[in-house]
Amino acid sequence: MTVRPSAPPWYASRAALVAGLTAYLVTFLIVLPLIWVVLLSFRSHDSILEDPTSLWPISLENYARVFGTLPLVEMYGNTILLAVTSVGVGTVISFMSSYALSRIVFRRYRALQSAIRIYLLAGLAIPVYILLFPIYRLDMALGLYGSHLSLILPYIAVTLPFNTLLFTGFLADFPGEIEEAAIIDGVGLWRMCWSVVVPIMRPVIATVLIFNLIYVFNEYPFVSILSNAETINTVSLALSNFQGQYRADYGAMMAASAMILIPQLAIYAVFQKHVVAGMTVGAVKG
Repeated sequence: MTVRPSAPPWYASRAALVAGLTAYLVTFLIVLPLIWVVLLSFRSHDSILEDPTSLWPISLENYARVFGTLPLVEMYGNTILLAVTSVGVGTVISFMSSYALSRIVFRRYRALQSAIRIYLLAGLAIPVYILLFPIYRLDMALGLYGSHLSLILPYIAVTLPFNTLLFTGFLADFPGEIEEAAIIDGVGLWRMCWSVVVPIMRPVIATVLIFNLIYVFNEYPFVSILSNAETINTVSLALSNFQGQYRADYGAMMAASAMILIPQLAIYAVFQKHVVAGMTVGAVKG
């Protein structure tokens, strides 16, 4: 005798339909400004001011002006150097500190363990840009102003709270039996972290890397205060080249914005599954 599965109730299908339509609507509202930026990048400055909703006339003049004005190779080179260095060092430091906080047993100073964790997470509640002036004075006192270190060190510090939140959240539910088995087999601490823990934490690590890379690419206040176009020219300073004291070239600004946004969207689209998985296991379960 064959038992047929019962059909879902009528309200379940309607709820799924409403949820799907809502998701598509929200996605469209999020993507619409990005599409508009790309479309405006093909229009001249005067036509944008006359009718910003029109799609004509279309021209490549803005992109020609961007390629002729901006040192793209230098800008992307500096940005990639800052992003790779700061994100790489920050990820290693936050992983080591999070692993220590999650695995080391503070027998006599349990309050110290909680205090260190709260201290590292407190950065999430503090707007980082109120630290611009103190960091500026420190860079001037240490002679770092205008160098790559003047940006790399603040970027590392800014990413530590977010990284700690995800890493400690994941490690809180990480099965300790796996590490115990590795210790019984004679595996040392460094090899266990590299060969056992890190492969399992790949979704969380991918999430940390993608979010931090996008942050460094888009960051403007720090790079505008702690450096300038003569010392460190980055992609986040690109738009300021088309904005004067009394006039802004909106067509060129849209073209430069499109050239900055599209690579980031492509990277995020490629690693989207890792980002979603990392946010789920790292933030929700912790």
